[in-house]
Amino acid sequence: MMLHASIEGQNPALPANRHAIILDRLTADGQVSASLLAREFSTSEDTIRRDLRDLASRGLCQRVYGGAVLVSPASTSIRVRATEGSERKQALGRMLATLLRPGQFIFIDAGSTNLAFAHQIPDGLNLTVATHDPAIAACLVGRSGVELLMIGGKVNPKIGAALGGGPQREIASMSPDLLILGACSIHAENGVGAFDFDDAQMKTALIQRAGSTVLAVQNEKLGAVATHQIAAIDLIADVVVEADAPTALTETFSSKGLRVHHAAPASIANEGPRHAAGPMRLTKRVQR
Repeated sequence: MMLHASIEGQNPALPANRHAIILDRLTADGQVSASLLAREFSTSEDTIRRDLRDLASRGLCQRVYGGAVLVSPASTSIRVRATEGSERKQALGRMLATLLRPGQFIFIDAGSTNLAFAHQIPDGLNLTVATHDPAIAACLVGRSGVELLMIGGKVNPKIGAALGGGPQREIASMSPDLLILGACSIHAENGVGAFDFDDAQMKTALIQRAGSTVLAVQNEKLGAVATHQIAAIDLIADVVVEADAPTALTETFSSKGLRVHHAAPASIANEGPRHAAGPMRLTKRVQR
């Protein structure tokens, strides 16, 4: 049997080698199939399932029916995430800003990528902006052409935003045109995910209130999963990805009906804001 190129020179009879190959596949494709790996390695599915259990116990993947999927690395606190990948987040934020239209009511969800986006919002769009993230609100205070609404409550120190019943009651009266969603993972079958229960509940409520939802994600969140599902993939209208996002994953999102927007390479993220021509369609409003 001819083995996949990625295992040439490695003996798949050794568990450590199989684990390394499986992790490579998860990183590249976001998921693996136990039956396909068993055939490729000329071993039993029971052996592959044991491998996947071992990897899952180390937090390197999440087992699903028939195989495993990549676990998103975005489970750290906002204090840590705010220091990581700043140029990449700036590039994503700059592309997100091109999707704004004058006069919109937008809600900016919590997150370090969304904070980078807030810094990229151009002056003079006459936006109404709501957020439950104090850092995002502080960034927008006094900004020309921005009417700011701050959702209050107890701030979750790991998420960096007000969560719980109070904030959810406040947003119940809002119907933003556009939700800038933050998320820990996006997967074609498992949907959009988060690691904190209260955060996931808030995000789900926001999607239900918004006219359209857009999400910007770094490559490591693509094809990954988190512990709490926020929404199915078909409730997301647009996704902004990095310039070098894996084509196989972005094509899968496109096939699910998402509009995929590629950010510029991070190395040129310091250029001025760009605006796309023509109106952005507001679609996929959730029926209430």
